[in-house]
Amino acid sequence: MKLLVRHQTVYRYAATAGRVAMRLKLMPVDTPAQSVLDWQVSVNDEPLTGFRRNSYGEMETIWIRHDRLDHAVIVAEGLVDTRESHGVVGHLDSRVDPRYFLRDTPLTRASDGIAAMARAAPTGEGPLAQLHALSAAVSDAVQYRAGVTSSATSAAQAFALGAGVCQDHAQIFIAAARVIGRPARYVSGYLLAGDGSALHETHGWAEAHVPGLGWIGFDPSNRVCVTERYLRLASGLDADDAAPIRGSVTVAGDIWIDADVRIAQAEEGVEERQLQRQQQQSVPPPEQTG
Repeated sequence: MKLLVRHQTVYRYAATAGRVAMRLKLMPVDTPAQSVLDWQVSVNDEPLTGFRRNSYGEMETIWIRHDRLDHAVIVAEGLVDTRESHGVVGHLDSRVDPRYFLRDTPLTRASDGIAAMARAAPTGEGPLAQLHALSAAVSDAVQYRAGVTSSATSAAQAFALGAGVCQDHAQIFIAAARVIGRPARYVSGYLLAGDGSALHETHGWAEAHVPGLGWIGFDPSNRVCVTERYLRLASGLDADDAAPIRGSVTVAGDIWIDADVRIAQAEEGVEERQLQRQQQQSVPPPEQTG
């Protein structure tokens, strides 16, 4: 399946910023489940070419501006060919031992409740079946509900609340998997919804490591292993580590952030692809409000 993506993030500053620094993980890489056919990243219409492979085997770059700036428009767009692998991502080109992903963070530290849920997952049919059972247990324990958690909500807090969004489901699964000795990490990326609905934001899920198979993608929010409808962007110990955009700014006053993701299945043929891209690019940057 060829997925066509346009991901635009607009930062607007109430006062002119004196310095802006951003770490960008917006360049997908080839994996056994996807091949990048065409991809570009730009900031304020200037293409970025300084992406380098990090220790995870993924691409990232640092963008810094020291002059006066009242906005930053970041656009990542391209075409990626995804393949159905039944969730198996396999062994990626990484310099990091999978056991590194056993360490917890403030966002993924397991509570007593998460640990109890993890230890209750059946072990009789092997580690893969145990992880499937764990993913289902997370889905059962935490209702999908938008607006009740934030990017700062930890796995323990979301589990106690019993509600959250994809970030919360993924981080609870990660915390639980680590309790039972399974390396697990957070993945950020894009999802082409299969029910006809339009998602206009990035998606988050988890990967767990299984000996002999490598990394397996689990999405407790949708009760599935990842499919060809998922486009993998970046990974990390938690959602913060895997964030596509992180940064700091020296500015007095408020900052407004607007993000929009457009994803579609590309039609065969160059003409159709170009037409779809033009249609996606026609979406104007959000106006400043408030």
